[in-house]
Amino acid sequence: MNSYTGILTFVTMFLFAWPVLAGAAEMPAVGSVAPDFTLPANDGSKVQLSALRGTWVVLYFYPKDNTPGCTLEAHNFAKDQSEFSKRKAIVLGVSVDSVNSHKEFCAQEGLTFKLLADTEKKVAAAYGSLNNLVVTKLAARHTFIIDPQGKIARTFADVKPATHSREVLAALDALVASPK
Repeated sequence: MNSYTGILTFVTMFLFAWPVLAGAAEMPAVGSVAPDFTLPANDGSKVQLSALRGTWVVLYFYPKDNTPGCTLEAHNFAKDQSEFSKRKAIVLGVSVDSVNSHKEFCAQEGLTFKLLADTEKKVAAAYGSLNNLVVTKLAARHTFIIDPQGKIARTFADVKPATHSREVLAALDALVASPK
């Protein structure tokens, strides 16, 4: 291997490993109290997590509005809203995009649940869901099921947008069937 190839290999490995090397802090543990927050929503309201005690909360972080994976994931959560309602669960999406971006995304895609704007990136960081991607920071694709007492009941770090909504519904069913 010549020096040019060696340098190119190192740079390539560094760039592809960068999100891992500069990845998010640790996610809150199952059983711990979910970090509280207040964030603005696409509809102009403010959502405070602690005010939602008494209901199940599906808090899902996603990288960016209007991208293929994020749009697919949001469509599936929207399609399954009646199923979440039957389980007395609300879905909240969080990204570092602005309220206006969320408003446009919801209008364009017909989304009926709230998207929260974490423009200061503090909530994503508190949930271990902030990735440093070389020149920008985006939310990692993580999901947390928060129980009615405000504790983390389940975490998802390896999310596949196409099947994730159904995976969360199955997890909610299991959690409700066998409360701790």
